[in-house]
Amino acid sequence: MEFASLLLPLPILAAVVAVTLVASFVKGAVGFAMPMIMMSGLASVMPPDRALATLIIPTLLANLWQILRGGLPQARAVLRDFWRYIAVVLVCIAVFAQLLTSLPPGVVYLVLGVPIVAFSLVQIVGWKPRIAPGARWAADIGIGLLAGLMGGLSGVWGPPTVLYLLAIDAPKKSAISVQGVVYGAGSVVLLLSHLRSGVLNADSVPLSAAMVLPMVAGLWVGQLVQDRLDQRRFRRAMLFVLVIVGLNLVRRGLADLG
Repeated sequence: MEFASLLLPLPILAAVVAVTLVASFVKGAVGFAMPMIMMSGLASVMPPDRALATLIIPTLLANLWQILRGGLPQARAVLRDFWRYIAVVLVCIAVFAQLLTSLPPGVVYLVLGVPIVAFSLVQIVGWKPRIAPGARWAADIGIGLLAGLMGGLSGVWGPPTVLYLLAIDAPKKSAISVQGVVYGAGSVVLLLSHLRSGVLNADSVPLSAAMVLPMVAGLWVGQLVQDRLDQRRFRRAMLFVLVIVGLNLVRRGLADLG
């Protein structure tokens, strides 16, 4: 195995560690947004395919941690109630991940940046979509397709999942469990898919594996302070940061395509 990916310039390596710490802290504190923050931050200092490869292993382990904290019985209940949505997301991640290496970087930046900005603005203004119980099957397919597309190309499928759970009025405990299972299962498929696509390879695995340590530290601290945080203000501040980062990714995408 080559370790060239660890031989980054010190400022870039420090930025990668810092982004991982911040992203895992936020996940520990609010339960989601780790891959969104990591991809946004890492794509600012390295190519998008390398940024995606770097987040895969720490994100997978963080999501498995979240599933285990919720308990296996709760995970089984989630699989029973949301199997259709989860299946669509997983299949689409596997399919669209194979397209990443054939797309120009500008397209990948836009695929990541536009949904992040849209999701963050929707959350900031407080808009809450509604899905009637009878329309669940259509939402499972449509939103699952969007989430899988985003996940395969950018490693981020949280925003559509969060909006979906808001739209069906999922209880808080159930929503956290659903996110854990969806993100955890999706992370396994993402890892396997990008082993196949070549994004995750002997050169990129060492850096991704090295980010497990800062992930554990950030997640642990985030969970320690979870109950002491003003969740509403903290989440709102993070959303404003994501809007800025997302707009920068859109700018880079348009510049690359132009």
